[in-house]
Amino acid sequence: MIEGLKIAIGADHAGFEYKEALLTILGENVKDFGTFSNDSVDYTDFAHPVALAVESGEFDYGILLCGSANGVAITANKHQGIRAAICYNEDVTVPARSHTNANILCIPSRYVTLEQAKKIVEIFFNTEFEGGRHARRVDKIDC
Repeated sequence: MIEGLKIAIGADHAGFEYKEALLTILGENVKDFGTFSNDSVDYTDFAHPVALAVESGEFDYGILLCGSANGVAITANKHQGIRAAICYNEDVTVPARSHTNANILCIPSRYVTLEQAKKIVEIFFNTEFEGGRHARRVDKIDC
């Protein structure tokens, strides 16, 4: 599914169980930035390191999970070159990649099932950026 890609993953306590389950299907080129239990933590403590890992080019993509995905998406999008997209179903996930070339997938663990989360990950990593008119728009995102 994602062979050859380097992926950074992180979650707060609300996304911990899904993160652990996703790690089993993502392969070996994944770095887990935590959290490492379901004890209450601050989502920013995991969103910033994942975003930095993608921003620096050390990792190709990131996955962030929290209850609504809003906090991790807002945090990650503060970083230059990061396009973090909240994906909660298949229909939203396709244009996140094909139109906006999202490089961090944000999953709202309280609003999707684990099976939906797995499907969203599969779609995210199997959808190509279309480029063309979308590239022109993506190029205008960073200020």
